[in-house]
Amino acid sequence: MSGETLKFMVLFLIPSAVMADWAKIDAATRQASESKLMAEWQVWMAEHKAMIVSTEAAGKTRRVTAQGASEAKNDIILYSMVEAESLEAAAKVFESHPHLQIPQASIEVMAVRPM
Repeated sequence: MSGETLKFMVLFLIPSAVMADWAKIDAATRQASESKLMAEWQVWMAEHKAMIVSTEAAGKTRRVTAQGASEAKNDIILYSMVEAESLEAAAKVFESHPHLQIPQASIEVMAVRPM
């Protein structure tokens, strides 16, 4: 696959219990930590902008089943679409992502293809 680029979906996850605990922290402390992380995130994004197609925040969730739609929670807070030569190459780049500084945070990288 040398030279060919493939598409990947990247999911940024934080357990909902960690997010709930984070919301209980003093606002000034929380804001300082969030500002530092955001600055590091922006540097990371700028360094890897050639591979990033888009990044968007995940919002309120509804789960749809045969019985209908209902409120749901999951650990996804953001997603990106990226291009790389392989799944391994895409995942390797995210090993240094600032998101991983958050306790219990994870990043999932998965291949996508046209249907």
